[in-house]
Amino acid sequence: MLRPRIAKVTVNVSLGQGGERLAKIAQVIAEITGQEPSYRKAKKTIRDFGIRRGENIAVAVTLRGEKAENFLRKALEAVGNKIKYSSFDDFGNVSFGIKEHISIPGVKYDPEIGVFGMDVCITIERPGYRVMRRKAKKAKRVPRRHRVNREEAVALLVSQYNVKIV
Repeated sequence: MLRPRIAKVTVNVSLGQGGERLAKIAQVIAEITGQEPSYRKAKKTIRDFGIRRGENIAVAVTLRGEKAENFLRKALEAVGNKIKYSSFDDFGNVSFGIKEHISIPGVKYDPEIGVFGMDVCITIERPGYRVMRRKAKKAKRVPRRHRVNREEAVALLVSQYNVKIV
């Protein structure tokens, strides 16, 4: 059986408002990850929160390959190399949050921006998952024996990144 690997790491910062602060946060995320983030728009208007439909309210970036590996090491160090077992789902995905971006090594506090948190989602899969996503000769589904389960995802993070599961 092929060994599981990190397919992508997705970083999301949802501010709930647009404007200058969101642009500065996007700049900080670009410095941390080494890749330009994309803006996410509000799906509907919520008057109580002052959010209009179509307004930029969040930034997200998807990292693959070596950039994903480098950022993941920094992000895990920010949370003390500990992840809850409940953060893993049945399909080998892992999600955790970083409460303060300044806890990431190499990031300094900027009083103009303040402190913000971020969500980090890790997608783990085996080589061969592309058959489900490709356009030509698309497979209906990947067999169960080829999917990554929770135990395999835990084993991957423990062996490659020295993560403690709590």
